Amino acid sequence: MSIAVPAPSASTASCAPTASAGGSPAPPVTGAAARPVVPLPAPLPVATAAVVAVGDAGAGGVRGSVRRPLAVALLAAALAAAPGARAFADSDPTAGRAAEGASAVLDGLKTYGQAVLRTGDGSVRQIPAGLYEMRVDGGGMLQTYGVGVAGYAQPQARYTESGWSGSPLAGNAEAGRIRWVLEHSYPQLNDLAGLAKAAGAGSLTAETAAAGTQVAIWRLADGAQVEATDPAAELLADYLQRTAGRLPEPPASLGLDPGRVSGPVSGPVGSRLGPVTVRTGAQSVSVTPDAAAVAMGVRVVDAEGRPLESVGNGTRLYFEVPPGTPDGTASVTVQGSTKVPVGRVFTSGIPAEAQIVAGSSASASTATATAVWPRPRGQASPSGAPGAMEAPAGAAETVVDAASSSSPEETPDDERLATSGSSAATPVIAALAVGLVVLGGMVVLLLRKRPLEGEDGEDA
Repeated sequence: MSIAVPAPSASTASCAPTASAGGSPAPPVTGAAARPVVPLPAPLPVATAAVVAVGDAGAGGVRGSVRRPLAVALLAAALAAAPGARAFADSDPTAGRAAEGASAVLDGLKTYGQAVLRTGDGSVRQIPAGLYEMRVDGGGMLQTYGVGVAGYAQPQARYTESGWSGSPLAGNAEAGRIRWVLEHSYPQLNDLAGLAKAAGAGSLTAETAAAGTQVAIWRLADGAQVEATDPAAELLADYLQRTAGRLPEPPASLGLDPGRVSGPVSGPVGSRLGPVTVRTGAQSVSVTPDAAAVAMGVRVVDAEGRPLESVGNGTRLYFEVPPGTPDGTASVTVQGSTKVPVGRVFTSGIPAEAQIVAGSSASASTATATAVWPRPRGQASPSGAPGAMEAPAGAAETVVDAASSSSPEETPDDERLATSGSSAATPVIAALAVGLVVLGGMVVLLLRKRPLEGEDGEDA
């Protein structure tokens, strides 16, 4: 199977790896490929684009028979803009997703050899192949391999921990085999003599073992036609690709499940919103409510109502909201030090430069969860005035991520906006109103404009 490899971007052109015992880096990209990328201007808003279109039409002498359909088309475009804008915002799969795990800065390619890549157009180029290192924010180091074969990963780029579904491995049937390769090769398997014997590779160094492992990962992740230049490294790559089993996706180094909970605050004792379950490999992690929670008297407690300052894996957290608290939100952050599991992916926003963890020291990790408590419908005031609707304490419900929910029910954010007399569509409505005023004026000018020469006869 062959793949087409895109030309290096300006960012990758300036980040060729430094020399190492394993081989020489490819020369930096120069010329047109190294030019900085000039960002494209943002598209005009619908209303502005429509006005420009009307102005251009008038300047070109649009005939009277064309003006009316044009005016109708412009109005239709403006009316369609508002729901489209909100649909786009609502379709964002990352909306409301809680941050979890480690974040790091890429140091660069450290232990590597060379490989030869054959692309779909028949070209052949030599590329470095091996282990990168990353510095974890808050302390710790990671060793990683590249997921995609196209281009170098840029040193000093910032990365965040991600699950497979949020990375280039999403939907890749070979992802489990890639994790198997990581667990059964260098650096997880430091017995290079034993690894060489199993692969029939004679002898391996750290550089050739890293190169062979990277080549095997590229083949599984991209279907790339790539070979290690060192014969022992190539034999290792063949062995790993041929014998790889399948392993499940590893858990996050630190996570909170779910990342968002919601429920009403009513009754004489307020409400407990949750539970939120801690998932971590650390022996214990610290628990810190945010400033908003502290200011409102919201506590993070266990199922018995005891305040929590440190917790372990599997602990269930609850937000205890005092009675009478106005609509609001609060969050809790858990932090700890643990090894990032082999097979976790780190992404930087450039899919081709994603990294997958091959080794980890004890590293700092963080996760955050948020609670939202809208006032129940029909409740006159948080003070329990006559006619207020009361829900039993603890009647909290977990809010499903908007990206995976098709429920037409109103969200907590919409409910809070509704009680204040506005909604999430207010900015869109305001923009639409301004656009319609401008378009209305242009339509009047079009319909009332003096007929052009030659039109009098037609009207007659």
